[in-house]
Amino acid sequence: MAGEFPVNRWLAVYSLAFFSCLATAAGRESGALKIDVQAEDLLTQPPGANWISYHGDDSGRRYSSLAQLTPATVAGLRAEWVFHPQTSNWLENTPVVVNGMMFVTAANDAFALDAATGRVVWHHSRPPSEGLIDDASRHLNRGVAVWRDRVYMETDNAHLLCLDARSGNQVWDVAYADWNKNYGATSAPLVVKDKVLVGTSGGDDGVRGFVAAYDAATGMLAWRFWTIPSPGEFGSASWPGKAYLHGGGTTWMPGTYDPALNLVFWGTSNPAPDFNDDVRPGDDLYTDCVLALDADTGRLKWYFQFTPHDLFDYDAVETPMLIDAAYRSEPRKLLVQANRNGYLYVLDRTNGKFLSAIPFVEKLNWAKGIDATGRPIRTGIRPAPAGTRVCPGYSGATNWYAPSYNESTHMVYFLALEECETFYSQPTPAFQEGKEYYSTGVKRIPSETSQKSLLAYSLDTGAFSWKYPQTGRGHSSGGTMSTAGGLVFFGDDSGSFEAVDAQTGKPLWHFNIGQDMSASPMTYAIGTKQYVAIAAGSDIFSFSLP
Repeated sequence: MAGEFPVNRWLAVYSLAFFSCLATAAGRESGALKIDVQAEDLLTQPPGANWISYHGDDSGRRYSSLAQLTPATVAGLRAEWVFHPQTSNWLENTPVVVNGMMFVTAANDAFALDAATGRVVWHHSRPPSEGLIDDASRHLNRGVAVWRDRVYMETDNAHLLCLDARSGNQVWDVAYADWNKNYGATSAPLVVKDKVLVGTSGGDDGVRGFVAAYDAATGMLAWRFWTIPSPGEFGSASWPGKAYLHGGGTTWMPGTYDPALNLVFWGTSNPAPDFNDDVRPGDDLYTDCVLALDADTGRLKWYFQFTPHDLFDYDAVETPMLIDAAYRSEPRKLLVQANRNGYLYVLDRTNGKFLSAIPFVEKLNWAKGIDATGRPIRTGIRPAPAGTRVCPGYSGATNWYAPSYNESTHMVYFLALEECETFYSQPTPAFQEGKEYYSTGVKRIPSETSQKSLLAYSLDTGAFSWKYPQTGRGHSSGGTMSTAGGLVFFGDDSGSFEAVDAQTGKPLWHFNIGQDMSASPMTYAIGTKQYVAIAAGSDIFSFSLP
């Protein structure tokens, strides 16, 4: 097992020397000797030996071309190494691997590891920030982005750091939001061409959401798109007075990118205040949306709102997967999202046109269906002071943990949660810096059970192909990853890392992690050897065949 070295950061000269030796060793097998990620490398689909970004590539499909692991061989998978950073007891990051180097985060710290052994090459240390609230106060971090020989990460107090990939030394540091106004950050950045895109957390705390792009070389702001319109702008009718300054709509998960359209697709969170709508009439744009933004300018090309006038905290930050496939016998550029509100949506990503929506949970009572334009047909239920039973519950029918898509099966895979909860409304509080902006309360219903299931949705048939019910409390947050070897890897609801047959859902292999998983898996190769890795609890696990 590999663990953290007793010093926080090696001297740069020693780190560079070690990196050089490591790169030479890796290069003997892979032919690669350095970290130099070009813009075209980020567009490689599907990824192979390298898992170069949070989703593996910019499409968000989390599908790998590696095929050493198959239904016939996966039973031999074993733990190769375990890395335990001592700076966080709860990891949510997806490792990034470039030419045998793995980059991971834990709270505000970044680590470079030898991806074959788990040994530390360098460690960039930054203490957790004090005075944060809500999600930011948990110091969660979902990983890094890489461009050229630079590594980028967001900090809990919404700084964007640029680090030297060879040493971990800091190149620059940009504060892109004011944490004193309740902003935080929990995401991994997204690199698009020569820009680094970031978002914020704090949607329940009275902030105004945005997506911002920074020059990857200099850290200079290139553009910013505010998700809550200013007075007089389209959509501002929902935000009377100064309500727009506290409307939520944060962007706390990374988006995806289509280079052919030059569009970035980014999901937004719920409106604020949460369950009480007395200060936010109308549809509350651009909350609970997927936004299509021009990658060069940040200008809005189109939007689609999944849950207009949200009363249930149904964030739409779930990954917008970009899939080129036949849809109803016609080739289409699709955007597919399994949404927190309980419906799986298929859109035309060239223009945002609604194509279809299908419910994927049985417990769904806030809407009766989706109309021909993609708008929900509401049942009229709403949170009340005495409490209202709402399905899906506060965690949603799915959430931020990753879906995936397999090019061979034409199936989308994701975890779904059957759960109802009692929602309460309260008077809207006055916004205060350093205080949460909730107008809400939620309680579990003791007489009802919660259950997670792994679902497979076929784009060929427009229906679900199989369902794999989970054994557990329904509280896990482990995502999925699909491979050309015909496998789906995911963190199951009983504390095991698991692999199933991508075509049938048949369980094939599992490893008892012994910790809850709140991260999504990835895969990489060194030479001819395929590895699969996942963050679980406070550890990074890497698996391979003997």
